[in-house]
Amino acid sequence: MLDLPGHPVIDKAALVGGCLRLPLQLDASRFAAEVDALPASLWGTRGGRVGVHRAAEALFLRGYAPAQGELPIEDREPLALLSYAREIIEKLIPAPAQRCLLARLPGGATIDPHIDRAPYFAKTLRLHFPVETHDQAWMIAGPLCYLMKAGEAWVLNNSAPHAVWNADPQRSRTHMICDFLPTPALLQMLAAGQRDLGRRIEAVERHFATPAAG
Repeated sequence: MLDLPGHPVIDKAALVGGCLRLPLQLDASRFAAEVDALPASLWGTRGGRVGVHRAAEALFLRGYAPAQGELPIEDREPLALLSYAREIIEKLIPAPAQRCLLARLPGGATIDPHIDRAPYFAKTLRLHFPVETHDQAWMIAGPLCYLMKAGEAWVLNNSAPHAVWNADPQRSRTHMICDFLPTPALLQMLAAGQRDLGRRIEAVERHFATPAAG
């Protein structure tokens, strides 16, 4: 099973809770323009992701989808076209980057509740960097819903139940999703993050309570 031997398991419930927003501000316009300029030919597949993630297109910037096996975690060709994304991964976040991808969820699509269970996920911190989003794109962590806005950076506890609902049928939602090994500097960022931004939303709860959701 996917693992990072020699690295300890992280207590994400204590460090993150469900989701927390880091005290960072990205250049949202630059980030979106850079991703929008990617050749259309790079999109159109799930990037090897399976299960609940099949609802989203994926473009790996570092490493490969876990379902593809124990492949090297190294830069992929599309990252060379994304100078600002590289700056975020390598300079803005003070920690070694592991797998990193762009994930585009179409309008109206759902990623059903799940837990990322492989040991690899228990040893890395998952960060979300919204690229293209709107006010009906919900990240659900436990019972709470979070609205992640462009220009922000978030940490998600993916070792606990989480889900996504893009409730707008017309607009897509694109995030850069990266895993990082914890470092003292990154943990200090987490300690300064904001944890009280989640809320319960009845419409979201009804959506996931319906057997045919997604």
